[in-house]
Amino acid sequence: MDSDDLHQRMWKPDLGAVDRSISRGLQDSKKPRNARSKRALEKKEPKLIENPKTCLFLRGTTASEIVQLAIIDLHSLKKPNAVKFTKKNPIHPFEDATSLEFFSQKNDASLMVFGSHSKKRPHNLTFIRMFGHHVLDMIELFLDPTTFRTLAQFKNNKCAVGQKPLLLFAGSVFEDTTASGGPYVLLKSFFIDFFRGELNNYVDVEGLQYMVSITVGEPSDEEPQPKAHLRVYLIKTHRSGQRLPRVEIEEMGPRMDFRIGRVKEAEEAVMKEALKKAKQLEVGFLCLRFELARKEVVLIHLTPQPKTKKNLETDIVGDKMGRIHVGKQDLGKLQTRKMKGLKRGRDAEAEQDEDITMVDGDSDSEPKRPKQSS
Repeated sequence: MDSDDLHQRMWKPDLGAVDRSISRGLQDSKKPRNARSKRALEKKEPKLIENPKTCLFLRGTTASEIVQLAIIDLHSLKKPNAVKFTKKNPIHPFEDATSLEFFSQKNDASLMVFGSHSKKRPHNLTFIRMFGHHVLDMIELFLDPTTFRTLAQFKNNKCAVGQKPLLLFAGSVFEDTTASGGPYVLLKSFFIDFFRGELNNYVDVEGLQYMVSITVGEPSDEEPQPKAHLRVYLIKTHRSGQRLPRVEIEEMGPRMDFRIGRVKEAEEAVMKEALKKAKQLEVGFLCLRFELARKEVVLIHLTPQPKTKKNLETDIVGDKMGRIHVGKQDLGKLQTRKMKGLKRGRDAEAEQDEDITMVDGDSDSEPKRPKQSS
């Protein structure tokens, strides 16, 4: 027997147990040891306005060349809020997500794209969302290798890093909430989170450089789950001789066609907790206005009127005065401040006790009858 074979038989580490122990230890050690770790933990704390979602790209033990090229292109579109791993990871997301939760906590990533390839699930991209560094929901997308095109295969200009795209979802299945259209509604939610970026109230028209189009055909008996077609276009504006410019689009890449595989939906209670908003961020509705003079799209958040508080008044000076309604109080049980001057002395208490006993003795004794004369 060869020494290498003997070593492989004797030493077989449980990577899942190691990852679980590391993640458990990381969760327990919440107290910072120095100022640097304290600042790092403060960045990961919940905020009123959250940071842009970071996406972590990683591959499995077997990943085809098409999957790796797709991960590279998606990583370039997601920059700068993206982290890419190059090493192989023996992970199966739908079976054991412990390692993914550890990577999410270590890199502060709430989105993940996991690439793998097998005979049963070829050219597989698994999109994963996290909530509290735990898996919220997942969806599998199988790429079509015949129609796949990369960014480098389109010889034209590319969009700048960090630009927010326009999102176009074409297809009635994106609005279908039944069982047949549920995966497409989830797919739409995934891509909105993926391309959202940082939330801004003002968007300059010149900054709208590219558009992401996701199109799905109508389902039929032959194809109950049609393919989704992802296309990315550059937006170009030209002079038209009028007030509005002439807009043209040119395909920039990548080009991806995929069909939906397995889906893991979030639990209802966890999703309700994830969608909860702070009271300071509750808004009435969102108004979109296009200003021609300033050439920018303005997103106006209209907040609802604050609720009027009862029994509150403001006097002439500006002081706020309130009226409080309380129930009837028993003043006999009111706790007052004890003072020595108000306490009874021992002599007074003794005299009072003697008077009480004398009165009781007189009341108990019967009056003597006068003697009758014979």
